[in-house]
Amino acid sequence: MIEAIQHELVLRKNELPNQFVETIYFGGGTPSLLTLDEIDSILKTIYDNYDVSETPEITLEANPDDLNEDKILELAKSDVNRLSIGIQSFFEDDLKLMNRAHNADEAYKCLDLATTHFDNISIDLIYGIPGLSNDYWLKNIETALSYNLPHISSYALTVEPKTALAKFIENGKIPDVDDEVAQQQYNILVNKLEASGFVNYEISNFGKPGWFSKNNTAYWLGKPYLGIGPSAHSYDGISRSWNVANNSKYIKSITENKLPSESETLSQENRFNEAVMTGLRTVWGVSLAKIEAEFGQEFLKHLMKNSQKYISEGLLELKNPTIEKLANHEVLTITKKGKFLCDGIASDLFILN
Repeated sequence: MIEAIQHELVLRKNELPNQFVETIYFGGGTPSLLTLDEIDSILKTIYDNYDVSETPEITLEANPDDLNEDKILELAKSDVNRLSIGIQSFFEDDLKLMNRAHNADEAYKCLDLATTHFDNISIDLIYGIPGLSNDYWLKNIETALSYNLPHISSYALTVEPKTALAKFIENGKIPDVDDEVAQQQYNILVNKLEASGFVNYEISNFGKPGWFSKNNTAYWLGKPYLGIGPSAHSYDGISRSWNVANNSKYIKSITENKLPSESETLSQENRFNEAVMTGLRTVWGVSLAKIEAEFGQEFLKHLMKNSQKYISEGLLELKNPTIEKLANHEVLTITKKGKFLCDGIASDLFILN
């Protein structure tokens, strides 16, 4: 698999010409299984075949049960300079309900160790868990803050079909997810983290100034990216591609110098919809000038017409980041009141094919 990943990197080195690699992200699956030599060999292939910036953000995703002392010491010797740790909760009951592999003790221990060797650490927290009170949710946030972390990502619990959690809810063993409670807990999260010096730069992402995730930011600003390995997705600004999910088929295809991927070219409407969706989720908003330049007057008129209702309800607002008071210099942004409803609002602004 490592050899196939390196081979794919070489096969695709000319896909994004004149692009500097600013972020390298080891995610999906269990990248913490990689040894120091394997990480180094993949990074060497990237450096040998791509233009990499002088200070790239190199992130490795891991779960608390993966990060014992030996593993953290090994990672600290590599070029990995950022950890993204799937804590999810500091409470045992929550972790059991979500069927997580780690326990609360491991959540604490891995952060005690990681924070002694890495400055740039992000953790994931989940809100809206059935049975999680607002008081306990606040304790989760305060525990995270006690580690002086520079970045926190937080998501509402989603119940996937055919999982144990879905079965428990279906059988009435535990209550269903309550959207009203989830919204309350999201508001608690935003207020507490903003009061603690974090910027809510994307609906689910909070960073201290200077510590925003380059990887997350690139995605939400619509920058091109290459996804390497089974199931990985890529985007060049116009089309998307995705690799086959089957490991054996992936390796076989790569060894035959064939890319095991499918692709689709996005229509102008789809690109507009994505620009609206991703822009509204960020602190940077949707630039009206950019919409007009990329898609034309009719798309801009559609956006402004459909936005009026939400502007009047205080869920969207127009901000002017320039001195000139010209409409096409304005930026459409989500308000604090509208944040939890962002995806639904964005979908109402879409142009349907």
